[in-house]
Amino acid sequence: MDNRETIQREQSKGTAPTSTVGRGKSFTIEGAPTESRWTDEAVALYLGDSLDYYAEWDRPTVIVSDGAYGVLGFEGDTSDHLGIPEWYDKHAEAWSRYSTPQTTLWFWNSEIGWAAAHPVLEKHGWRYVNANIWNKGKAHVAGNVNTSKIRRFPVVSEVCVQYVLDAKIDGLPLKQWLLKEWKRTGLPVRAANTACGVADAAVRKYLDQGHLWYYPPPEMFGKLVAYANDHGGAEGRPYFSADGKSSMTADDWSRMRSKFFCPHGWMNVWDRAPLKGAERIKVPAQESKAAHLNQKPLDLMRLIIEASSERGDAVWEPFGGLFSASLAAKNLGRRAFGAERDPSYFQLAISERFSGNGRLFT
Repeated sequence: MDNRETIQREQSKGTAPTSTVGRGKSFTIEGAPTESRWTDEAVALYLGDSLDYYAEWDRPTVIVSDGAYGVLGFEGDTSDHLGIPEWYDKHAEAWSRYSTPQTTLWFWNSEIGWAAAHPVLEKHGWRYVNANIWNKGKAHVAGNVNTSKIRRFPVVSEVCVQYVLDAKIDGLPLKQWLLKEWKRTGLPVRAANTACGVADAAVRKYLDQGHLWYYPPPEMFGKLVAYANDHGGAEGRPYFSADGKSSMTADDWSRMRSKFFCPHGWMNVWDRAPLKGAERIKVPAQESKAAHLNQKPLDLMRLIIEASSERGDAVWEPFGGLFSASLAAKNLGRRAFGAERDPSYFQLAISERFSGNGRLFT
């Protein structure tokens, strides 16, 4: 029995990691850089494992994850989805540790890769919001699939799944903390309606503890805070305070959930043809060969970054590849932080996509 068969047998028993046998690099640039960082006024890109750099980067408003798919797509990818949970575990934990309630995670993968990673993301506090489908259309498989032999429908899609962190104050989810703070005032729960100037929405939505709970808009939160401190028991003031010293403001409250600005006309299926021509980066001296098997369109990267951040916000790209998310972030006036372990990809991305006033240094 050869090594491949041994690994497959052990995998079926759950005793061996997924294989990387058969993986071959698409290209190697001779004399790859010894320098490990490239920076300009908006971008800081690192050669190496992103786990080594997260602590140095500004806290992210957006994380764009485009790592292992379980298809041997790059050096270090796993051979199937079984290795995906372990591959992402440390990253998902670090993302949670360094993120804020305003952070959105966009998780790119295949359908089965995402399914395998989802429990790990949930374990580390990431809450599923929405699954978006990149439909590449028939052109993605035209001439490449023998439909008389294949035992499934041809795959022309990837997923880009939106996750957020559920904020907590004093260890409590927001809806539990809101009700706890209101009860501390000694006021009847129905008085929250008076505070907000509504018939029953405050009690029915803002203080609800079930699935009907609704995040109070900042202006309504401000009304709850003012009423509580004006009419609640003096001994418990300040009410709705995260630090025990002063009450949260409407602006403070607005930072307790992720940013999202839904672009007009877009839905969760993105019909976008595969990259081709000038938009696809080629292997140096081999203009017919794509440098990266899974280069993402800049327009889709722009879409997700613009929808979940504002100018000046920090965008993380932990698995840079050709740094498409970092380039899109820079073009949108955001600050980008990214890492790539492969020296050839790192050098190619810098030379092809980033130039001018930046600099490389160790």
